[in-house]
Amino acid sequence: MPLIIIIIALSALRYFEVGPFADLSWWWIVGLFGAAFVWFEFIERAFGLDKRKAHEQLEKARQERVKKTFEK
Repeated sequence: MPLIIIIIALSALRYFEVGPFADLSWWWIVGLFGAAFVWFEFIERAFGLDKRKAHEQLEKARQERVKKTFEK
C-alpha cells in the first residue's frame, strides 16, 4: 500500500511540476506502476500474503464471537 501512495504522490507532483519533480521522467513513475503490478499480482500470491491477511481477519472475527458468547 505505501507503494501505491508513493506512486500517486509522485504522479501529482510531476503533473503539477512541483520543485525538483518537474524534471522527473514519467518513465520512473511508469516503472513504479509496473513494480506495484508485479508485487500485487505475483509476489504477494507466491508468498501467500493475500490469504494470510484474510485468515487473520477471519480469526479475529471468530475470537470476538467466542468472547461475546462466553461473556453472557
